[in-house]
Amino acid sequence: MDRIGVVDTMFARYDMGAEAVDELRHCPGHGTRFEILRRTVPGFKDLGVACKKLIQEEGCRIVVALGMPGRAPIDQVCAHEASQGIMLAQLLTNTHILEVFVHETEEEDPAKLAAVCVDRARKHARNAYWLLYEPEQLTRRAGQGVRQGYTDAGPLLPPAD
Repeated sequence: MDRIGVVDTMFARYDMGAEAVDELRHCPGHGTRFEILRRTVPGFKDLGVACKKLIQEEGCRIVVALGMPGRAPIDQVCAHEASQGIMLAQLLTNTHILEVFVHETEEEDPAKLAAVCVDRARKHARNAYWLLYEPEQLTRRAGQGVRQGYTDAGPLLPPAD
């Protein structure tokens, strides 16, 4: 059975890992074709190694990494560093790790920020599933300006005939 990893952080102000796991549980084949392994780490700079361990030690075919950088400038720098670690883990393992960061600076209203967390976590979890089992779903959406957490931007130009 395949494994899909979900790694989240306890520093986040919303439980995005639970949203991602719930979305994956509703995908076809959960429990028969794939199982979900969830790990929680302290902060987003710990995500890279946790993802790498899930891939190399637990056999995950793909991982969703969720984090929530704070509002301070140092948080933005640390988020960039964490992102670099996640990218390195992808390259070292030749495995997709979908980085799902929701920056606290994206919304002032806590309810709106929570809605972004839910939407982004669920859509990226679904993207992970599609990467493994239905890549044509991603291709169908190419160039459509699809966004997680906000209204889709839409394509720049209508498709050519």
